[in-house]
Amino acid sequence: PLTYAETKRLKSSGYGTQSTRLTSQSMLPFGHCCLSLSQIEGDAVATPSGHIYSRETIVQYLLTKNRELKEEKAKYERQRLQVENRRAEWEEQQQMKSQQQFRRKDQGAMSSNALVIKDDGGEGTEAKTENSLSHVSYWLSSSQPDAAASAAAAGSAFDYEKEIMALPSPPPDRPPSPMSGEPLKLKQLIPIHLVHEQNERISNNGERVLCSVSQKRITTQDAVAIKSSGQVMLKSVFDELAKPTMTCPVTGKKFKDKDVIKLIKGKSGFAASGNVEAKKYNPTLT
Repeated sequence: PLTYAETKRLKSSGYGTQSTRLTSQSMLPFGHCCLSLSQIEGDAVATPSGHIYSRETIVQYLLTKNRELKEEKAKYERQRLQVENRRAEWEEQQQMKSQQQFRRKDQGAMSSNALVIKDDGGEGTEAKTENSLSHVSYWLSSSQPDAAASAAAAGSAFDYEKEIMALPSPPPDRPPSPMSGEPLKLKQLIPIHLVHEQNERISNNGERVLCSVSQKRITTQDAVAIKSSGQVMLKSVFDELAKPTMTCPVTGKKFKDKDVIKLIKGKSGFAASGNVEAKKYNPTLT
């Protein structure tokens, strides 16, 4: 086994799994866009998964992804059409072969084995009939299977299922959400109203978001948004003031349980806020 000094020296050189503790500067504060990682200056929207985005950023993302998915679908359809065309050609060839075999059997074995050879002299033609004994004299060299012909016959077989499985997976109908990965549509974006602190800045993090009811800072606490009114408030305030009457304390609008969205809370450098350690695996010799 390695000593402590050797293990420490190997870790510093990049050997083995590397881990580091994340500070508050590495965490995304509550109310920042999950896509641009910056403070939301304009309209803010939330997805059904509870992630907050800037409307301009997420709309641009959806438009770009929809354009890419459209191109991927067109490419997939072209590849699928090529497989279908090869299948149709192969089936047509097999049908022609079966018809030719049927005609040869119907016309008789003697007529099928008759070969007409033209003389090189040019003074006329002489018909010579040669009876093939390949179907009864299997020990003759002329009756042995040709390796090239066998390989060609094996290669000419068309496996439709194998061709379909070889195609890439069809692209999804909708672009995925940047954070949750679930299918996301433009009409699923929920506009929310964020209340920021006035005339007070937090170092390198911009303005903090306040609860629309209690005016307290929302940092790592649980927060919810009401879909019908767009108000964002602390979960404790919601349970105390809004949930008993099912009425928004700010706008007075009624809401239902399905209108309440649990927002993804912010994180800090403390372990109580979530996972604060990042790891990178490197292969080792052990």
